[in-house]
Amino acid sequence: MLKLYGCGSPNVFKIQLMLAETGLDHEFEAVPLLGETLHSEAFRALNPNGRLPVLVDDGVPIFESGAILLHLAEKTGQFLPAAGNSRDQVFQWLMWQMAGVGPMFGQALHFRYIAPAGNDYASARYSREAARLYDVAERRLADVPWLAGESYSIADIATFPWLGRYAKTLEIDLAERPAVRDWIARIEARPACQRISAAAKGLFRADIAAQSAASVEQLDRFFGR
Repeated sequence: MLKLYGCGSPNVFKIQLMLAETGLDHEFEAVPLLGETLHSEAFRALNPNGRLPVLVDDGVPIFESGAILLHLAEKTGQFLPAAGNSRDQVFQWLMWQMAGVGPMFGQALHFRYIAPAGNDYASARYSREAARLYDVAERRLADVPWLAGESYSIADIATFPWLGRYAKTLEIDLAERPAVRDWIARIEARPACQRISAAAKGLFRADIAAQSAASVEQLDRFFGR
């Protein structure tokens, strides 16, 4: 039996999307981002890094969203070619999301909307990097239908929650990036995405509400301030 521990973050959304695409039965447990849960010994036994998502498969915990996607792709034989250059392409674009899109978008959002005033340099730097990454995706998707080439893969599943969710928030003009815009629309139209979209948005809104209601001490701990 699969159990996913998660919240409303894009890193959790990518696992929800993968589970919906593969049709795997699973249990979902929402974990509060604030409070003691992520710092507890029980949770750190699942993920020593104290972050979400965590997937438990037949009693074995797996953390880091990229590792979870790879595990589920290997488990099901879906969305990851078995060998050859096409497999390498999936790995490359998955790592691009993990090492580039996720961290850079996270920093851009933090310095735009969370950090105190006086961080103009950091805000501008990470915002430019987020725009650059959208442009990398635009050039790639102008040549091929999916990030790894001709087939939809875990590289698309990993990247969609970031590029699809934050264009407006990061002031990215998708009219200037039509290949990315069309790629987002194709994934949004997939039945798996449509099945989970409302629930994922609900989790995201709940996290934002909890953050707005949190004490200064809770926020200091969460953001490592």
